[in-house]
Amino acid sequence: MKKPIISVSGLRGVIGESLSPIGAMEYVAAFASTLPDGPVVVTRDGRSSGPMLADGIRAALNALGHDVHYGDVAATPTTGVLVRSLKAVGGVQISASHNPPEYNGLKLFGADGRVVGAVTGKSVMDAMQQETKWGGYQDIADHYAVEDTTSEHLKLVLDTIEVAPIRERNYRVVLDSNHGAGSVLGRRLLTELNTEWTVLGDTPDGQFEHTPEPTADNLQGVAERAKSLKADVVFCQDPDADRLAIIDEHGHYVGEEYTLALTLKRRLMQQPGDCVINCATSRMSIDIAESFGGNCHLSAVGEANVCDVMHQVNAVYGGEGNGGPIDPKVGYVRDSFVAMAQVLELMAITGKSISELIEELPRYSIQKAKFTIDREKLPQVYEALQARFSDAQVSDLDGMRFDWNDRWLLVRPSNTEPIVRAICEAGTVEASNELVQIAEEVISNA
Repeated sequence: MKKPIISVSGLRGVIGESLSPIGAMEYVAAFASTLPDGPVVVTRDGRSSGPMLADGIRAALNALGHDVHYGDVAATPTTGVLVRSLKAVGGVQISASHNPPEYNGLKLFGADGRVVGAVTGKSVMDAMQQETKWGGYQDIADHYAVEDTTSEHLKLVLDTIEVAPIRERNYRVVLDSNHGAGSVLGRRLLTELNTEWTVLGDTPDGQFEHTPEPTADNLQGVAERAKSLKADVVFCQDPDADRLAIIDEHGHYVGEEYTLALTLKRRLMQQPGDCVINCATSRMSIDIAESFGGNCHLSAVGEANVCDVMHQVNAVYGGEGNGGPIDPKVGYVRDSFVAMAQVLELMAITGKSISELIEELPRYSIQKAKFTIDREKLPQVYEALQARFSDAQVSDLDGMRFDWNDRWLLVRPSNTEPIVRAICEAGTVEASNELVQIAEEVISNA
């Protein structure tokens, strides 16, 4: 069997090819070896392989003496809330995020409800190299069903906004959950906000109606359906509902980068302060933070890295440009429900449509490309890029980033896929296209 992708961010693989129940159990056993005594929360997104993996993971944790609180289908940010509210010592979310249906994976949480960081992730990887010390019959623990997974999360999200102005608007909202976990809380949230909602892919069974990553190409059909429903806004989640893309009232794909920009603007209107984004996120957030007198700090890619820097600088908000705002008032996890509530609030208090709000934001063009190359070649790729872009300021915070006054380029290996990503941003489409094309040429010839 091929090996799954294992990193400090978690585990991900193809069911039957690189990920099996045994592999999942061994990984969770390694995680359990880093935990103190106490219960562990286990949840999953809607993928059809989720129940099978959940059975093995619960068995492994029980065999190691940990009671399990099983929440069945729940969004990743909900898992973080459950870990805290149930006073668990850790959590496991079974999800492959935006990957195709043949994939599944595991994301690990600490007792603070955060996705584990690099230190714990490295400890789990080290423990994978050791033989598991399974308990005896007298050590076997139990598991319990979590009857209400969403109420505490819903309350925390609603506490971040003014609810009344949204309720008065009676917005028409389309939510594309695409048969992932997002509909479970999504329906409750949109009902609580007095919206006239329609959910596409309501049943969380993993039978995706379109490729699950919420990109413009993948959401063309959703945009067409939303036009016929005359929606004020369309919210599009990834399968574990920690990311959100937006389609405006005209059926135009707004995208994921704007999700963070809109929610950050709303928070800084309420509470000026510093924020944190990863080094692959649009400069829009930097401009917005500066307009409110704050600083926008950069972290390595990955929500755990963003959250680490948020703690260091006492940030009031943070997130990643893949549609994942992180609101400390709810939890240090990317959260599509935070995004939906706060975007609706911004619409309500300004009286403006999504397209009007987008027009007010700083304008940049961001381009993304991915390459399948041998990761052992990365040092020579970086050397070639440095030679080509000798006039840029260079940072190795995550992969290699090149900065100029009017544009930037980031080249880094993915934490979850066997690919290398190139992301660039400039003031015009032409400039960003040119930059990514040059990067592609250099990478191909390295």
